[in-house]
Amino acid sequence: MKTTKVTIHTLQTMKQHGERIAMLTAYDATFARLLDEAGADILLVGDSLGMVIQGHETTLPVTLDEMIYHCRAVARGARRAQIVGDMPFGSYQASIDQGLAAAARMIKEGGAHAVKLEGGAQHAELVRRLVAMGIPVMGHIGLTPQSFHQMGGFKVQGREPGGRQRLLDDALALADAGAYAIVLEGIPSEIAREITAAVGVPTIGIGAGAGCDGQVLVCYDLLGMDDTFKPKFVRRYEQLSVRIRTAVQSYVDDVRSGAFPSAQESFALDPAGAAAAPDAKVYSTVAGKP
Repeated sequence: MKTTKVTIHTLQTMKQHGERIAMLTAYDATFARLLDEAGADILLVGDSLGMVIQGHETTLPVTLDEMIYHCRAVARGARRAQIVGDMPFGSYQASIDQGLAAAARMIKEGGAHAVKLEGGAQHAELVRRLVAMGIPVMGHIGLTPQSFHQMGGFKVQGREPGGRQRLLDDALALADAGAYAIVLEGIPSEIAREITAAVGVPTIGIGAGAGCDGQVLVCYDLLGMDDTFKPKFVRRYEQLSVRIRTAVQSYVDDVRSGAFPSAQESFALDPAGAAAAPDAKVYSTVAGKP
């Protein structure tokens, strides 16, 4: 596994060499550590946490403070991967000054290495100002979940008349403004391939086909944490919802039967009848606990 820290320059080199970029969402330190150790290049602290962590129907209720909180957690768990923090709805749409202030907090307080914002040419000036400020920006066009109500739901973009050109113009505007990468979500693979060839920065696809420079999935979807949710673009590499329920049911059964805890999982007096020494360690150092 690679150990060199992933930067915007790393990703640019990967595009130039035709090496695919693997990006996943992460929302806490434990998942960040596991995904990082498994080789993910980018960990996106996505506002998708509003749906998979908080239980909302959309990403819209997520606040800037909540995003900063989760960015901090992910930053503690990752070592190699680049950490990108989503700019939540309402944190940058009102004005450029609002966006600059929000992004600065994501970097300074959240520990993110870069920010991601949804929208195309209309946000090019904000991207330009953020880059000038020293904040790397990842763009996001196509199906933009923060525009859920305007789009009439989670619908594939670019099929409407003029849609192809609009998406291409948005991608070029973001790249020209200084975005170092662009997420292409929910667009026909032919359009995604054309955009990838037209822009000099890496494209990260989700529901955009194999022609992008990389791919991103929500980690909970990849792991099959919700067996009731499976959009077309998701490939499940595990069925953890089943395995977790099975494990918890076994635990519940053992507690109720008295099989847990056993003598091996309990503490006892020392052979002389005295209590264990005051400095006896309760937690395993293997788990990183004192």
